[in-house]
Amino acid sequence: MRFPVTEAGLLLGALFAAAILPAQPAAAAEPYCPNPGHVSPGKVPADLAAAVAKTFQIDNAAVRDAAFVRCVGPKLMGCYIGANLDCDKAETSRSLPGATAWCRDNPDSKIIPMSATGHDTIYEWSCKGPRAVVGNAVMTVDSQGYIADNWREIR
Repeated sequence: MRFPVTEAGLLLGALFAAAILPAQPAAAAEPYCPNPGHVSPGKVPADLAAAVAKTFQIDNAAVRDAAFVRCVGPKLMGCYIGANLDCDKAETSRSLPGATAWCRDNPDSKIIPMSATGHDTIYEWSCKGPRAVVGNAVMTVDSQGYIADNWREIR
């Protein structure tokens, strides 16, 4: 015996199948790291904000406004821009236009301020006469070229 196919019958059949078939698990979100697309600093995704806030002991608004994350292999690293902290790549050049200009205007200065060198230089700077002189490295650069002390692992 054949039954006529109706919209109500199709709907009832679909509901019946949904009730007896096992539910498919939702696809798990891929982890942020490792991901080659996340090796450069980027804004903190909403689902990672709480962990970044906890690591730097800041509130979520500060995370949203001044924090960044990136992947170093499987590790999630975070940086929070604070006083004199830079989250961009380190400046490893041994010649800086800002330092040169400072020394031209301030010959024999014992130090060149970060306002002239930038906050991303890894060196101490001074002037010998009107010439900028690079000193000792005062910051360590990580394997990706960022100032290591500015980045912390986010757990």
